Amino acid sequence: MKTVLVVDDEPRIVELARDYLEHSGFAVITAVDGPSALTAARVRKPDVLVLDLGLPGMDGLDVARAIRRDSTMPIIMLTARDDELDRVLGLEIGADDYVTKPFSPRELVARIRAILRRVDRQDEPGDQIDVGDVTIDVARMRVAVGSRLVDLTPTEFQLLVTLARQPGRIFTRSQLLDSIHGVAFESFERAIDAHVKNLRRKLEDDPSRPRHVLTVYGVGYRFAEEQE
Repeated sequence: MKTVLVVDDEPRIVELARDYLEHSGFAVITAVDGPSALTAARVRKPDVLVLDLGLPGMDGLDVARAIRRDSTMPIIMLTARDDELDRVLGLEIGADDYVTKPFSPRELVARIRAILRRVDRQDEPGDQIDVGDVTIDVARMRVAVGSRLVDLTPTEFQLLVTLARQPGRIFTRSQLLDSIHGVAFESFERAIDAHVKNLRRKLEDDPSRPRHVLTVYGVGYRFAEEQE
């Protein structure tokens, strides 16, 4: 049974998330402030952390920073609907996803399950990535969409591999820029937009309505999961 740590200083939200997660087959740990959240994360080692950013004692962003120093534990942020800056900061720190308040418990469960699928997929051996109709042979730098071979530049290929290794994960432009260092020399984040445009032109049947490389407005990009 997978364990989820839910951190929020609003008892109603904690109770709602706990009840729905337990009903969905998860074990649940809870915390109501930053210091206790950090202690629970380090001692109990849950499979996923659901973390509110506005916490007493220690800000949620500081909790995420501290966890990321020594752990790759998946983190889902809970943010207010208008806190775009906090979402970007959280993702840049290393959070995997975010859910805006007020949230649907069903959506929260779906996001947690999606992250756990990514973690399980990363543990699988092999050097081939298969997501939906996209196949990536990493060693040979070959990409196919269905039976159609796609010719990518080294920069486009590295960008695609980064996105497709973790379908559903939201990457900021800064994170994607870091991923292509060594193959590209642009030093500004908006260069990613140009690479994504070129990647879509080669990958998508209709680049104006992409099915694979999706925009998360105000944050960055993600690769579509198989069921989308």
